[in-house]
Amino acid sequence: MDFRKVLNQEQYNAATAPDGPILVLAAAGTGKTRTLVYRVAYLVEEGISPDRILLLTFTNRAANEMLERARTVIGSETGGFWAGTFHHMCNRMLRRYATKIAFKSDYAILDRDDSRSLMRNCIRDLGFQSKDFPKRDVLLAIVGSAANTQTDEEEVVENWFDDTSVNLKDVLKVVDRYRHRKFEMGAMDFDDMLINCLQLLETHEKVADQYREQFQHVLVDEYQDTNIIQSKLVDLIAGKHRNLLVVGDDFQSIYAWRGANFRNIMTFPERYPDCRKYILETNYRSVPEVLSVANACIAGNPDQFQKVLRPTRESGVKPRVVRLRDGETQAQYVLERIRMLKRDGYVANDIAVLYRAHFHAMELQIALAREGMSYSITSGVRFFEQAHIKDVSSILKVMEAPHDELAFDRLLQLLPGVGVKTVEKLWQKMGGQFDAQDAADRDKLMGILPKAAFEKWKPINDIMAAYQNDNLSEDPGEVVHRLVSGFYDQYAVNAFENSTRRLDDIEEFILFSSKYENVKQMLADVALLTNVDTQYEKQASGDKDLLNLSTIHQAKGLEWGAVIIIWACEGMFPSGRALEDGDGDDSEERRLFYVAVTRAKDDLSIIVPEVRRSRDGGVFYCSPSRFVEEIPDELVQDVRNYF
Repeated sequence: MDFRKVLNQEQYNAATAPDGPILVLAAAGTGKTRTLVYRVAYLVEEGISPDRILLLTFTNRAANEMLERARTVIGSETGGFWAGTFHHMCNRMLRRYATKIAFKSDYAILDRDDSRSLMRNCIRDLGFQSKDFPKRDVLLAIVGSAANTQTDEEEVVENWFDDTSVNLKDVLKVVDRYRHRKFEMGAMDFDDMLINCLQLLETHEKVADQYREQFQHVLVDEYQDTNIIQSKLVDLIAGKHRNLLVVGDDFQSIYAWRGANFRNIMTFPERYPDCRKYILETNYRSVPEVLSVANACIAGNPDQFQKVLRPTRESGVKPRVVRLRDGETQAQYVLERIRMLKRDGYVANDIAVLYRAHFHAMELQIALAREGMSYSITSGVRFFEQAHIKDVSSILKVMEAPHDELAFDRLLQLLPGVGVKTVEKLWQKMGGQFDAQDAADRDKLMGILPKAAFEKWKPINDIMAAYQNDNLSEDPGEVVHRLVSGFYDQYAVNAFENSTRRLDDIEEFILFSSKYENVKQMLADVALLTNVDTQYEKQASGDKDLLNLSTIHQAKGLEWGAVIIIWACEGMFPSGRALEDGDGDDSEERRLFYVAVTRAKDDLSIIVPEVRRSRDGGVFYCSPSRFVEEIPDELVQDVRNYF
């Protein structure tokens, strides 16, 4: 095969590199997958047996795609390859040698549901099933965080429940029981597979030597996303032949929150001083104007392998920085921009609106629903359909609708000692309605609540009692604020593995609600949105003309003809919470901005609202994102006062 005919010079150099450790830095849109596929083809042509090649990816789909493409290139079967996720590789090794670490070879693998069921049983067995105790998903997240970062569980628990009333010793008892129950069952969860495989190879030299000998070449995709355990596994397996090729982009390392270790790729040349480094900078995705903005925004990160994206496409239009008044004006601009793009020939599913956090799209989702414009959300559940938003909204519905049994059920089931059957009995005893604004109804409910729920209900009852006296019907945000401060903040810590993010969502929901004159008006808008959403969900499978809404994390690896980035303001993007947690370090936030920009092929808009609403219904001014301010003026169109 003449590799020079099918690869550019950068790709060719990497794909046909001589033996030894190799670091391939593949910038956005530069043909990373193509390079890996042809590396596999090159090794086979050089006489390397497929069963001596290990290809590690982060999804089985990616591995299968690469092998299928390699088979097309090579023109022969690729069945001998070891290819798949880290978990796939670990499972193959452990099935053969699990007995060496006190497991049977037919050990069970716990999927997410299995792990949740087992953790529930551990909580129940120790008598901690009260709603005041952290939920199973929270405890599983703690176990996973400790495993993926190789941090002591006690330290993780202490940091997780800092400044809360949670009994840390009880949490550690459940975590310890979960670990012992897995062992007694002869079972492993997904984290265990990595940990136990590393233990196997580190404690049994003959087994490690076998795999070190077998795998003459090891290739790793998306290396910037590996955690500590995955990096150790790779270094150990490639330890003999040292033919380790890792492909990644430090500019796109954005998953520290789930255990990815940015230092793995940055320290590769230190761990392998003789490594060859190849950089892929020729971009086939975006027009030159988009790449100029991407290059400018990422240049501000000092701790990185410097790369400059070079265009192959003809010149297009300059990205626009659109400075508007507020979130509602932003939503109207997005609608108008979409109409203009459609008139220019774009279809909706080639347009994406990207944002740093899920709550950034609140006003936009409302505007899209009113307009009857269909959309899909790559980042998961629609904002107002999320559990925590529905939880805090339930008190508003209960206050305004005495016959809303669903809202009553949801609010009451937040309490300890109240489950499905209990709440059914309570509703029946209340006569099939609950008028929260009526003192007699409130007293009646207080009198029939289970003892376990009584204390937790008191602050909620106080809110209901103050609803008329404090004119809370005209201030939905204040109702939710009182619910959170009096009850829901502690509930969220116990109920959700990402309670901080959810409480941030609720705080933004409170700010969002300040624009409404009363509770009824806000509930009507939210009801409109969720009803239209349901209709669109039914249509989605057969409707390809859906606008894409996505967080940037979920958008990585995707691309669209036109991209609109919203809320490019300080505190929103970069995230104020992320800056606070990172002691002011904005490097990962900058990488997120780079990922967002490089999703655009032809057309890019960055929107900078000037004000946000405050709790009292007023506004406060926003500073433009530092990432926007750093873009040289000549690289963008500056659009002001659009409305």
